[in-house]
Amino acid sequence: MTRKLVVFEVLLIAVAVLATVQLYPYLPARIVTHWGMNGEPNGYSAKDALWLVGPGLLALILALTAVLPWLSPRRFEVDAFRSTYNFIMLAVFLMMAYCYGLILWAGAGRHIDVGRFVIGGTCLFFAVTGNVMSKVRSNFYIGVRTPWTLANQRVWHATHRFAAKCFLIAGLLGFVLALAGVRLVPVIAILAGAFTPAIYSLVYYKQLEKHGEL
Repeated sequence: MTRKLVVFEVLLIAVAVLATVQLYPYLPARIVTHWGMNGEPNGYSAKDALWLVGPGLLALILALTAVLPWLSPRRFEVDAFRSTYNFIMLAVFLMMAYCYGLILWAGAGRHIDVGRFVIGGTCLFFAVTGNVMSKVRSNFYIGVRTPWTLANQRVWHATHRFAAKCFLIAGLLGFVLALAGVRLVPVIAILAGAFTPAIYSLVYYKQLEKHGEL
């Protein structure tokens, strides 16, 4: 990780801590932490759990961003795409910070359609990460990690070029639909965008196997 990235994420964690401290006395004993597709609350936690859901989770992501490259086995290091790795992990960090902000906002009694905002944010996350997916090299943490992509570099590269298009298209389509108030279709688009590259990796691997090119 770069020093700027560490400082930025530490500052955001500090903001999450300060926001939690500021709002804590005004929050109910049990706070909504999950919403269904219809936007209705369907999961609650004691407000003490906010420290884990918010600052705790963000600190964990920061720690993993730093530790995972060191844990990588040989031939699966992230060094070959370190800047892309940092970008994607930052996107994960920001997505979790965004969701925590929504939880605090709703917990403080502010009227907001959390389900719609979560779906829209998730779609945007997919589009942003899809934009760099073709740059991801073989590793155990990020990308389309199927038995077939991990077994062959050619399959990995082809699958991730295809995944970049799937993620970007599904993410942008879902984001626009979420802004329009549609709920189910954006979720279907994201699921299709996520699973289609996995199927592609199997089909492409078997094609190479059939032609003796593995």
